[in-house]
Amino acid sequence: MTAFGKLIRTTAFRLTLVYLFLFALFAASLLGYFAWNTRRLITEQITITVNAEIGEISDIYNRRGLRGLLNTMGNRALRPGANLYLVTAPNGQALAGNIESLAPGVMGIQGWTETAYRRLDDNTDHRALVRVTELTNGFRLLVGRDLEERRRLFGIVAKAAQWSILVVVVLGIGGGIFVARRVLHRIDAMTGTTRRIMAGDLSGRLPVGRSGDELDRLAENLNAMLERIEALMTGLKEVSDNIAHDLKTPLTRLRNRAEEALARSGSEADYRAALERTIEESDGLIRTFNALLMIARAESGQARGNMDDFDGADVANGIHELYEPLAEDDGMTLQVKTAPTPIHGNRELISQALANLVENAIKYGKPEAGVQPPGGQASAILIEARREGGQVLLSVTDHGPGIPEGDRKHAVERFVRLEASRTLPGSGLGLSLASAVATLHGGELRLGDAHPGLVATLVLPARVGGSDRLAAQTQDVPQKAA
Repeated sequence: MTAFGKLIRTTAFRLTLVYLFLFALFAASLLGYFAWNTRRLITEQITITVNAEIGEISDIYNRRGLRGLLNTMGNRALRPGANLYLVTAPNGQALAGNIESLAPGVMGIQGWTETAYRRLDDNTDHRALVRVTELTNGFRLLVGRDLEERRRLFGIVAKAAQWSILVVVVLGIGGGIFVARRVLHRIDAMTGTTRRIMAGDLSGRLPVGRSGDELDRLAENLNAMLERIEALMTGLKEVSDNIAHDLKTPLTRLRNRAEEALARSGSEADYRAALERTIEESDGLIRTFNALLMIARAESGQARGNMDDFDGADVANGIHELYEPLAEDDGMTLQVKTAPTPIHGNRELISQALANLVENAIKYGKPEAGVQPPGGQASAILIEARREGGQVLLSVTDHGPGIPEGDRKHAVERFVRLEASRTLPGSGLGLSLASAVATLHGGELRLGDAHPGLVATLVLPARVGGSDRLAAQTQDVPQKAA
């Protein structure tokens, strides 16, 4: 398709033609109404003038008779730019006036008539608006006005209308081509970018101008969508790479143990021990894949269909009851501090995310040697649920070595394990899942410093209108603390 063909097929050019047609039609109607109204006004002026003059001439005839009428007609006919005058006898003979000839039958019709005529001093045909009145004794009087002035004025208006419409059409088509070319240029730029993206270059972005028009707003929204798609694709690639690298080791270890059991085990007890180690390794792999599936569900938004209203304090208390024995087995104390925290979300995912934070605190939150946190409770872990403005904060605070500020952003990625935790069992998915759950609910995971230790906080939007009802339900319930 040629460039001009693409141009005239654009929506902008077609809309310009539609608006041009409507505007030209409106302009033509307006000018036509102006011309018609001008013609009507001129005709009204002629009729007023002629009626007044007929009244004067009739009065002269009544007072002075035929001689006075003929003298008056003769004098008025000689004036420059005079009206048309004609007096005829009962037999139709012209007695006085400045008209040489009329269309046949005009003098026989009383009232107003538009007719062709010819003056005594001019042999060319003209048109006039005349009124014929019958006087006493059978005489007839014709008074009229030439319509040349009306014709000239109407011609001026008609010519102006023609030129105006022509200018409107030319400027409209020119403007339509300009607008269509400008829009087509921007659309072509967007099309080129989308083709690069379809070819695999996810870093491409649509150009955004400075006008802030609808195309710029569309480009901004599409760029935001492309950034999200690029982030998801990058995450998918990272997950694939991480699965290939991080799960290769446990699978290899699983195979080696099975091969070792076949080669060296000779008794039922040896086989049982080998099978137990194999089952334990398999359970770890299953937990890893379950965590990956939960992260995938959270990041894809599939869990939004299971959202409900609940109190975050109930989740915190439930996690406290579940993990308190585990913390005691590791020589630590698990405490909880809650307040009404209305949430609208997926309770299962939020519970799992908070549980991951507690497991990390139990696993990595033991204080370093010689470090004494404020209050003297070195082995205490605090689960807290509170509300700040329009946000609900579910936090877990420990007094361990914490995470250096420079590593906190990296720590929430999948399969990432910092140097301090590589000697301990785990898959490196706990913080990644918590971050994905927070993002699903329109919040975020914040990692802060507890001086010493780590504060991991799920920041979630509070349910609107839920605080009063929760406060009424919990005003008589004592706060639980360990």
